[in-house]
Amino acid sequence: MGDRDDALDLATIAKLERRLGRVHARQRLGIERDHEAQLFGQGINFFHIENWYSIHSAIRLVLRLTGLYARGQRNASSIQIRHNDVRLPGLPASFSGFTILQLSDLHVDISQGAMDRLMQVLPRLDYDLCVLTGDFRGRTFGPIDAALEGLARVRSVIGSPIYGVLGNHDSVRMVPALEEMGIRMLLNEAVEISRDGDAIHLVGIDDAHFFRVDNIEKALSGVPHEGISILLSHTPEIYRQAAHADFDLMLSGHTHGGQICLPGSIPIILDSVLPRSMGAGPWRYHNMIGYTSVGAGTSIVPVRLNCLPEITLHRLCAG
Repeated sequence: MGDRDDALDLATIAKLERRLGRVHARQRLGIERDHEAQLFGQGINFFHIENWYSIHSAIRLVLRLTGLYARGQRNASSIQIRHNDVRLPGLPASFSGFTILQLSDLHVDISQGAMDRLMQVLPRLDYDLCVLTGDFRGRTFGPIDAALEGLARVRSVIGSPIYGVLGNHDSVRMVPALEEMGIRMLLNEAVEISRDGDAIHLVGIDDAHFFRVDNIEKALSGVPHEGISILLSHTPEIYRQAAHADFDLMLSGHTHGGQICLPGSIPIILDSVLPRSMGAGPWRYHNMIGYTSVGAGTSIVPVRLNCLPEITLHRLCAG
């Protein structure tokens, strides 16, 4: 690595240590270096199909031979706008109708058609707050510049405030640039959202799927138990921990809903350790409401079958 790259790394490390604290920053960076592009042995799933690049070519070949590849590519740009009413007991009256726009799994550097469609759709939407639930980058390792450039383009048509969490495809090195764009990243942290003297609490954790640097206890440390709390987690796989920590609502992505599904939106592979009923759309576990976005971008291959991409408008309602 050249002197320029060394200086860049040192500058990034210094920014991250100031932002996250020395332990979290060094831990996340160290795990990334140890496990980038690893196929086996890290995270909730022992096997990571997204890092098995020879199988990607095989999937493309099968889809081309069956005549489904072109259709799947067209589907990948057909972003749907979903509406999800969330009834929360104890929601302050001033937050009734409060709308959260969720964007997930953009994979901006490899999902150009979908991002072009987002640029058309987003300016027409009405919402109070936007959340990004991770996986901004296409690959799980390597350069971050193309992903940051693509995300800056999308960010230009998103209204503030914007909050986000990192996914298993994302590097913590992206955080300073994301925050310079006006995206407040929540890395085992919480913020209070105020309205007419009332408040709800937005909590975000670092990636729990691959890097396993999530810390719900730390994230909740300043959140009053009686308050309404909304968790942003890239993966829904920590639904048990979240429900027993008394979150009211959990917004996630990661699964892509399977991306390539059988008729009836039945996923062939979900790449997640959780009940299939939680793999896409709204669900409930004990007293916690959940929603898993199928995402706006694509991973592994740039196609979608029986699982169209989406962005979601969550409207909060009194319970």
